[in-house]
Amino acid sequence: MAFDVIISAGHVLDGTGAPPYRADVAITGDRITAIGHLDGAEAASVVDAQGRFVAPGFIDCHAHGDAIVFDPAVQLAALRQGVTTFVLGQDGLSFAPGSAETVAYASRYFAAVNGPLPTHHHPHDHHAPPSRAEHTAHPSGLLAAEPAPHPQGPLTVAELLAAYDRSVALNTAYLLPHGTIRYDVMGPSPDKPSPDDLSRMLAHVERGLADGAVGLSSGLEYLPGRYATAEELAALCTPLAGLPYVTHMRAYGEQAGVGMSEVVEIAQRSGAAVHVSHLHGPADTLLPLVERALAGGVDLTYDTYPYLRGNTILAMVVLPPEVPGAEPERAVELLRTNELDAWWPSLEQTWPRLTISHAPGLEWAEGLGLVEAAGRAGVAPHEFCRRLLIETRLEAGCVTARPDEGPEGEESVRRVLRHPSHIGGSDGIYVGGHPHPRGFGAFARFLGRHVRELGDWTWGQAMVHLASHPARRFGLPDRGLLRRGCVADVVLLDPATVADRATYESPRAPSIGVDDVFVSGVRVLADGALTGRTPGRAIRPR
Repeated sequence: MAFDVIISAGHVLDGTGAPPYRADVAITGDRITAIGHLDGAEAASVVDAQGRFVAPGFIDCHAHGDAIVFDPAVQLAALRQGVTTFVLGQDGLSFAPGSAETVAYASRYFAAVNGPLPTHHHPHDHHAPPSRAEHTAHPSGLLAAEPAPHPQGPLTVAELLAAYDRSVALNTAYLLPHGTIRYDVMGPSPDKPSPDDLSRMLAHVERGLADGAVGLSSGLEYLPGRYATAEELAALCTPLAGLPYVTHMRAYGEQAGVGMSEVVEIAQRSGAAVHVSHLHGPADTLLPLVERALAGGVDLTYDTYPYLRGNTILAMVVLPPEVPGAEPERAVELLRTNELDAWWPSLEQTWPRLTISHAPGLEWAEGLGLVEAAGRAGVAPHEFCRRLLIETRLEAGCVTARPDEGPEGEESVRRVLRHPSHIGGSDGIYVGGHPHPRGFGAFARFLGRHVRELGDWTWGQAMVHLASHPARRFGLPDRGLLRRGCVADVVLLDPATVADRATYESPRAPSIGVDDVFVSGVRVLADGALTGRTPGRAIRPR
């Protein structure tokens, strides 16, 4: 029998948690068609995996690539870590479904997180995937494969998924963003939804699920998601039918009990499976909360990334609740007055923890601590923060150091990673001149540091956390395992060298140790470089 590809002489990590075993892997079309000793078998292409592990493609269950995944540099950053699928639509805010006004709001409010949508939109033949030569530069500086969704909207989930499908080297899956849906129905209103409002939001959820979404996400520290009650969220979870409710909780760290109690209430009201985004804080606080939820019958998973700093929009960190962050023009006018003078002193302990990641128009400040940037500008930190927010119209982003940064925090991260309910997520943000390194290094760091160096997982366990468990959680069919009949998302990794190189000082450095990757049976990374092929699918749940 002849195959399209044989990956020979490697050691297979099949995703079940089993240790690696020596075998060849054969691919025909987009599927794995044989695993075993295939001496004498013929193939159009043979890849030597001697000394390397052959693993299922990793699923980054929390990635902010919604717009910027069209950038080949972002695809390269992911593939060099073995990531073959991004789960998008995180934190309750993305581009669909919504009217033109809603798309514009989501684009503006989360610009420092998701990036700008490319501006070109053309009909597209799914049977003729775009070649590398068809990537075009956009005024935003974003490189995008044609086609891309139109930024003015309106935009449906089906249209957004069609734009991703076979246009990028990675697979994509999409969560329905609650904040976007709420804005589309209620605008920036903080009010409780009327029965009609709730009915219209529910219709958005049902339509989005029919279009191929893999769950519903919320961002309860962002706007307008912050205004939602557990009752509202539970009502919107009722159609999920086994797919997860994915939440950026209302509180983390020492206050994680507040957030987790709401998660449990939503699960109990709706019957939905739940997934907590970027769970972080002291392990002695977090793990008992997880165990209590599991003991109460909640189907709970969570992701956490292997770093002690975060990355978000500056406005979320520094503005008091009374400032209407969902209405940038009103917020900017308020910032121009002295009405916040009594608020700024409360942030004296916050300024030293902030590094500017994204500051359009003030790019010289990117990568500087906020205190250092203020010093260079000759003003107090609060005055420079005010200037950042005003001049960027709230678009500024920041990297934030956690209060528990140090050995104690590192030990908490390790304990939280080891729990079987954990699955891999980077919370990767690729926008700005100086983003957090996690989007460029989290999965390689899981492998190089937490498997090889620290032994927090075995290699087999790592495949469960990074591939098979997230595939189950999001209902991604025939992925996460290396078995006959599964989709051929396959990673070749060197266990001796795989490592992250991105740091807080140099956040865009690509990882090492993963040089060859297949997506849907197509080689998208060869010898560490993109091949220009774009077979990534917009994955619908089974």
